[in-house]
Amino acid sequence: MKYSSRLVILAVAVAAMIGAGCAKKKVAAQAATPPAPPSTAVQQPAPAPQEARVTPTPAPTPAAPQVSRMPNAQTRARIDTLLSRIEDAYFDYDKHTLRPDAIKALEADSTELRDILKDYPDYKLTVEGHCDERGSAEYNMALGQERADAAKGYLVQVGIPSGQLSTVSYGKEKPMCDEHDEVCWQKNRRIHIVADSQQR
Repeated sequence: MKYSSRLVILAVAVAAMIGAGCAKKKVAAQAATPPAPPSTAVQQPAPAPQEARVTPTPAPTPAAPQVSRMPNAQTRARIDTLLSRIEDAYFDYDKHTLRPDAIKALEADSTELRDILKDYPDYKLTVEGHCDERGSAEYNMALGQERADAAKGYLVQVGIPSGQLSTVSYGKEKPMCDEHDEVCWQKNRRIHIVADSQQR
């Protein structure tokens, strides 16, 4: 029994020593861990709020100078000279088809006229249709219109824009002469080209 008691005491003592050694190791381990040093990092100031970026407004592009769509006085005078040179185109009795001499009269200066007019799209010409005194007023108004349309068709083929040519029929209301013979009647069966009266 004495022997058993000693063994128990011895076991308790050994256990106590072992426990004390472990405790010392834990304490030593804890003591060996140095406390974290205070932070040496320089604290950055909070970034200042960015200003709103303003996109500069581009300066307005100056408008291109507007090109006149109507001829100046000098060019108008040149057009008037051409129109006075273009001979009236004449027609056979009761016909509206262009005769060879009528085509020749129209083509003489019409290409030069076309080259001028293409630069002035708002400038317009009027093709007038005329008849001799024979026949009713109503019939001659229709015939005069057909003659004006035939001449306009030719001028458009030459290259003058259709939108710059208008037509009108005067029938037998504006004769070139008042004699009652074929010589006079032939002079009255014609087309005549003038500048649009609204542009004057």
